[in-house]
Amino acid sequence: MILPDGYSDVPAGKIAAVVTHLEMTAPPARRDDPPGAWSLRKVDTPALDWYRDIFRRVGEDWLWFSRARMADADLAAIINAPGIEIYALTVDGRDEGLLELDFRETSQCELVYFGVTSGLIGTGAARFLMNRALERAWSNDVRRVWVHTCTLDHPSAVAFYQRSGFRPFRRQIEIADDPRLDGTAPRDAARHVPLIEQ
Repeated sequence: MILPDGYSDVPAGKIAAVVTHLEMTAPPARRDDPPGAWSLRKVDTPALDWYRDIFRRVGEDWLWFSRARMADADLAAIINAPGIEIYALTVDGRDEGLLELDFRETSQCELVYFGVTSGLIGTGAARFLMNRALERAWSNDVRRVWVHTCTLDHPSAVAFYQRSGFRPFRRQIEIADDPRLDGTAPRDAARHVPLIEQ
């Protein structure tokens, strides 16, 4: 379905976002790490409680909801699947960032989830995490690395990905139930997205 030009109504209780898909087909020039005491830890067998906690702490302000709504068995099947790699950005012994890579499609790597907690935004931690993500992604035999982000995310997300070497190639509209209305996210999450119930 192609949306018509002009305004299209979004039903009450729903959220809408413009999703931008970005890709790179060759390793980009390496960017220097910013100064900071961060490290990357591979999480070989992520516990569901751990994963749900870091997913919430990184994504709640941006209304990340897909994994939060999953049943335990479904979530465990994904995060423990062969070809999925999960990493935590750690600072002072605490996990404060999430990186999830998906190598299941031949010759491709998707950055499925990428982000740092709100206290680390603007500190250089995301640059450090992206440098590690691209090193890991391109260390496999891939021809393409891709990611998607949306207008619910941090306002600088698209620019950050472009500075990292990604180029946009597709745009979509996503409409979903507002996760603040079913308890998936707190009602005061993502204050930049108005809550419209009726």
